[in-house]
Amino acid sequence: MIDRIQFVALAVSIVLLLAVLELVRRRKLTEEYSFLWILSSLALLALSIRREILHATAAWLGVYYPPILLVMLLILMVFVASLCFSVIVARQREQIDRFIEDTAILAAEIRDLRAQRLPPPVESWKAGAGKRGA
Repeated sequence: MIDRIQFVALAVSIVLLLAVLELVRRRKLTEEYSFLWILSSLALLALSIRREILHATAAWLGVYYPPILLVMLLILMVFVASLCFSVIVARQREQIDRFIEDTAILAAEIRDLRAQRLPPPVESWKAGAGKRGA
């Protein structure tokens, strides 16, 4: 018999898994980032279905109150997610710096090419205005 709290935990874990899969399907969340969320929701689903796993793990770790193990698992997941996102942010920051440098180099090359081939834009505009007025 499933009691109320187990039913709620099961429903929440299924909703979380479905939400992550839907975000991946709509390309709002890439597969690279969704792995952690799918793994977390599957762990929650397993613990929701089989409470014996939670009790056995708590006994093995020497935790006297099994629900505290869920809090410890939650803290661990937050730390892992934070570490993963920090690595991603650092990698993207390096890419942004490279793009800024490349853009500055290209802008300098464009300025050099324009300076070699075209007259200054103000002088050409004045020359064109003088011909029309005559």
